[in-house]
Amino acid sequence: MSSSFDNFQKRRLISSYFSVVLSIFLVLFLLGFLGLFIINSNKLANDFRENIAMTVFFKNEANDSILKGFGNELKASYFVKSYDFVAKDAAAKQHTDIIGEDFMTFLGENPLQNSYDIHLKANYVVKDSIAKIETALRKNTMVSDIVYDKQLVNLVNDNIKKVSSWILIISSFLAIIAVLLINSSLRLSIHSNRFIIKTMQMVGATKSFIRKPFLMRSVKLGMAGAILAVFALIGVLIYVENSFPNLGILEDKALIGIVLAGVLVIGILITWLSTYLATQRFLNLRTDDLY
Repeated sequence: MSSSFDNFQKRRLISSYFSVVLSIFLVLFLLGFLGLFIINSNKLANDFRENIAMTVFFKNEANDSILKGFGNELKASYFVKSYDFVAKDAAAKQHTDIIGEDFMTFLGENPLQNSYDIHLKANYVVKDSIAKIETALRKNTMVSDIVYDKQLVNLVNDNIKKVSSWILIISSFLAIIAVLLINSSLRLSIHSNRFIIKTMQMVGATKSFIRKPFLMRSVKLGMAGAILAVFALIGVLIYVENSFPNLGILEDKALIGIVLAGVLVIGILITWLSTYLATQRFLNLRTDDLY
């Protein structure tokens, strides 16, 4: 009879531990997934910004040395991500390929101009910064015109701000839910041991002595749930990388490492703090209040 009861208690204890680890795993997986999403959404937004080209056209009087010198200036500029020189003959060939006819046979000459397609760094693709860059480039007397899609720049930045605000709100909401769920799971686990806690206290055990095994157990459970979440997140990253290699989701290994390490740290901190507060509550209760 005693053996059957002991087996029942062990099964119930294992079931309790499993439910705690599972809840920690699910919550931390969602938080980690959201963190990875934020990193990559920012990367995608920056890539989109950097794909907006600013085209600088040069007058026909600009010789090769002037064009080469301008290219060297761009190379040394802090705001330039990349640039390409487009000769007017190459531009004419591109136009011919697009329209299907050689327009120069009608005009008798090439009306196009030599140009540079400049891709700015993401931080400078904003209304004020890009306007300052345009003003600075126009100071070159050989520059004929500068063209870029101003409306697209404003539209991209406005949408990124809106999306970022919503992501921040959702992240805060999920973080609060994560703390509450993990806290509730651990409180329920400790609630079943409230009589043991009070008995130990009544025989003279100190509060720190009583808390220690519960804290150690909760930290182990938190680490187990966090490690499972990390492995699950790594699996998701590998799957997405293999399915969509163009996204380059594994390029920012440092940021990914920070997110995964954050999942481990959060798992340990939340479980430790929740267990500390829960045990402290039962330690401060009177015996009559345990029922």
